[in-house]
Amino acid sequence: MSQHRHPGAPGRPGAVPALPDLPEATVARLPEYLRALHNLAETGHETVSSEGLASAVGVNSAKLRKDLSHLGSYGTRGVGYDVALLIDQIEYVLGLTHRRSVALVGVGNLGHALAGYDGFATRGFRIAALFDADPSRVGEEINGLVVRHVDELPRIAAEESIAIGVIATPAAAAQRVADQLVAAGVTSILNFAPCVLSVPDGVDVRKVDLAIELQILSFHEHRKASLTAIPATTGGSTLTALPGGLAAADPQEAIGT
Repeated sequence: MSQHRHPGAPGRPGAVPALPDLPEATVARLPEYLRALHNLAETGHETVSSEGLASAVGVNSAKLRKDLSHLGSYGTRGVGYDVALLIDQIEYVLGLTHRRSVALVGVGNLGHALAGYDGFATRGFRIAALFDADPSRVGEEINGLVVRHVDELPRIAAEESIAIGVIATPAAAAQRVADQLVAAGVTSILNFAPCVLSVPDGVDVRKVDLAIELQILSFHEHRKASLTAIPATTGGSTLTALPGGLAAADPQEAIGT
């Protein structure tokens, strides 16, 4: 993480520009750009071409240039982008010009691992408090923090100015925890529990479900295997057996139906 900077527009000392209204897809890619830029800065690079940055992130250069144009950054022909300036711009837009305090609720296996992860500090976040409802967990020290009972959440959230909460509880407890976080003034939630949360307007929720990601990868593995299998043909059409005795026609034929 770079040094904390004045929240003005990079290159315009003291100015505070209006925050751009970015497409969600662009917002999702900005942290990837930022990570690649920090890697470039750490290895002594002062400039980077759009092609070089796009390659480091795994997107095409046209998409990258369009994303960065939303920030008012267009690079210099023949030179590329100023790495330090672009870091400033992205950190400002992502609200990383000061560290944000985070509360983590649920210190089971996953929560314990998250509490001990040093990467949050280098990305602009501070795990300020740990909570659990299990009396056997309360009082445990993890990475220098003592686990508090979840009933203390309102007081600690106010003292630490916590606006972001992380839920790492079982699914059955997640909605109750979300309600407690919202009641304590938390307006952004990262949910690791395998369930959908109901929250009021003005509260943002991001869901991370590792099982779903694995299932998506399983689909791709299944598809790759099916492409190398010997297809059964009927009347010139390629059929794939499906559960229940059904069959799916060749994808190109299915598109035309």
